[in-house]
Amino acid sequence: MSTKRIDATPRALEIIQQLKNEHGELMFHQSGGCCEGSYPHCFEKGGFLVGSNDICIGEIAGCKFYMAKDQFEYWRHTHLTLDVIEGRAASFSLEATLDVGFLIQSRLFTESELSDLEPIVESE
Repeated sequence: MSTKRIDATPRALEIIQQLKNEHGELMFHQSGGCCEGSYPHCFEKGGFLVGSNDICIGEIAGCKFYMAKDQFEYWRHTHLTLDVIEGRAASFSLEATLDVGFLIQSRLFTESELSDLEPIVESE
């Protein structure tokens, strides 16, 4: 089995399920740090226009997780974990309505993980 590039904490999975119950299918896009900082954003599926410069690095709870190719170049050796903080983080993201915010925790992959990574997917 391939090593996942992105995972989520149990609390993040709870929030995702709550948002799915209210909004239906979801998607994520990792912000590159412009007007909303560098938070991961959660949208209704199709609520964010994925461009030719975006890649899918994996899925969390059936939700695709995208980021820009150039940002991925910096993070390609990093395992990401979606987590939750109390209080609003990114106002464009759906979880802001629940007064919580998604954030990313990271660590470098081990050598054995690097040799077994899931492939990335170009935008669709």
